[in-house]
Amino acid sequence: MQRLEGKTALVTGAARGIGEAIARRFAAEGARVWVTDINPDGEAVALSIGGRFVALDVADEAAWDKVMAQVGALDILVNNAGITGFEGAPVPHDPEHASLADWRAVHAVNLDGTFLGCRAAIRAMRARAKGSIINISSRSGIVGIPAAAAYASSKAAVRNHTKSVALWCAQQGLAIRCNSIHPAAIMSPMWEPMLGTTPEERDAAIKAFVADTPLRRFGTADEVAAMAAYLASDESAYVTGSEFHIDGGILAGSAASPE
Repeated sequence: MQRLEGKTALVTGAARGIGEAIARRFAAEGARVWVTDINPDGEAVALSIGGRFVALDVADEAAWDKVMAQVGALDILVNNAGITGFEGAPVPHDPEHASLADWRAVHAVNLDGTFLGCRAAIRAMRARAKGSIINISSRSGIVGIPAAAAYASSKAAVRNHTKSVALWCAQQGLAIRCNSIHPAAIMSPMWEPMLGTTPEERDAAIKAFVADTPLRRFGTADEVAAMAAYLASDESAYVTGSEFHIDGGILAGSAASPE
């Protein structure tokens, strides 16, 4: 069943990882997909799914205006583009040593980008008075992360802004829904800088990262994409301002180790 047939979707940060998986799932569900990213590899993704690619720096207000002028009517937006702050040279991101510039750089992409995307989507969806906005937050938006304070702060803000958008649209009499997805350890390129450079380091890091996860494994991008497809479809027409955790049970509490 193609649940998104006839719908137009835009996915940010869709050149790889979770964004790519969502774009592919949406296309498989029948949507016309706009693949956006600052990474030109997004063009190959778009070609492979019969979508269209457009370069987009989500922190650039003027860039959003140009992209939306091309897209026109929109049914679904996924604000997925995000950074951890650890993509380049190693820099501290703890509350004591992080620089203001590095703090702002993370928020510019993760929070400002989401704000600009939500604003653009509401304006594009208003004519039809309906649509679905999906913001990719994180488990880190629920709990503190001492060594990644900017990332945690930005994702917490995305979580809260999602609710503000949902309430605003409902107040306006619009059936434009806004929900957030909170992945925990999802195996994607974003994790690569934190997994080490040798097979031994990688194996040890993966085990350490999922040690407190009840299901004892990393999640997959396809598992996040499945949730996004539900929220994008009309099946979730009564769901707005809600948050969905894809975390292997980590936020539920602790679990006994398997025998």
